[in-house]
Amino acid sequence: MFFKRKTPYEKELAALFEKERRFLQKRKFKKESFINRKLEQYVPKKLRGTLDSAFAKAFGLIFEKGTKVIEKTYDKKSLEIDYLENEYMNGVLERRKTLRAFSKKAKSAGDKNLLLSGAAGIGMGIIGVGVPDIPVFTGLLLKSVYEIALDYGFDYDSEKERAFILWVIEGAVSYGEKITEINKKIDYFISSGKLPEDYESAEAIKSAAGALSKELLYMKFVQGIPIIGAVGGFYDAVYMKRINEFANIKYRKRMLLKMKKGC
Repeated sequence: MFFKRKTPYEKELAALFEKERRFLQKRKFKKESFINRKLEQYVPKKLRGTLDSAFAKAFGLIFEKGTKVIEKTYDKKSLEIDYLENEYMNGVLERRKTLRAFSKKAKSAGDKNLLLSGAAGIGMGIIGVGVPDIPVFTGLLLKSVYEIALDYGFDYDSEKERAFILWVIEGAVSYGEKITEINKKIDYFISSGKLPEDYESAEAIKSAAGALSKELLYMKFVQGIPIIGAVGGFYDAVYMKRINEFANIKYRKRMLLKMKKGC
């Protein structure tokens, strides 16, 4: 019996599906950390609502007015050209190495933003700034996702793309049935290019903001305490890393399946 060898594209897609499976599997259950359990009794009950509101306002403001400001921190045209060059080289050579060039570029961008986020969070934590750090963290988070999107050949400044970004962010910090539900929304969008009929931008922002505030609640509380707040600020980078990882998986999946349709 003869076995057909997998193409470089098929190998990369299979590897991506396995990476996605592992990411989702790790978040099947959530185990509350020892630190969070200890802090629970000290965190003011109203802080969760404050964080919900702060993240929602940050998303809304950046989507409405801040994207152009964020674009001043990187060369959008250059990133678009880099993608086209990688796409051309992949079309000519069709090797796993050329397919990996996209994710290598995206990871490099994500790592740089990771360092910026960590430095900003720790710096603000040292002086005891917690909640006011949220617009900075959100701006850096969206900057990172925007750059990852461009590295895979996708724009981000439309209602559909903002929905995709919000689902990626919410999914990355969710667990159990919630991440399964969000993952299905993302995959439906990837396959159809359509938003659900009941999609509402304000609700998507609220949901993503709530997921972030729930995860960062205890660390933002710690970040508001001078000096030791650096520990809380460090977690800005921890969560950005997770979101970058999920964004890379989902945008890469979009790109590879788009290539498949073009074959």
